[in-house]
Amino acid sequence: MDFGIAGVAAITVITYIVGMAVRAGKMDRKWIPIICAASGAVLGIAGMFVMPDFPAQDVISAAAVGIVSGLAATGADQAVKQMTCGKEKEE
Repeated sequence: MDFGIAGVAAITVITYIVGMAVRAGKMDRKWIPIICAASGAVLGIAGMFVMPDFPAQDVISAAAVGIVSGLAATGADQAVKQMTCGKEKEE
């Protein structure tokens, strides 16, 4: 199978879901970016071994790809919130 960059997008989606699960729980929301980054690192390292076309060939690079993917999930969530926040106030 040729996943390529789709594997990185999958890590982003999975870490986004992890962040939503943390937000639904009783844990303080300030930990969500750290939890998303850590889970992304774990998924990145796992992806290096599972996906043959993963964009990293060593553990450090795979962890970095995962961390960036996890933080991208957090950033995407915040971007959507910031864009929709003003619209809710206008209505």
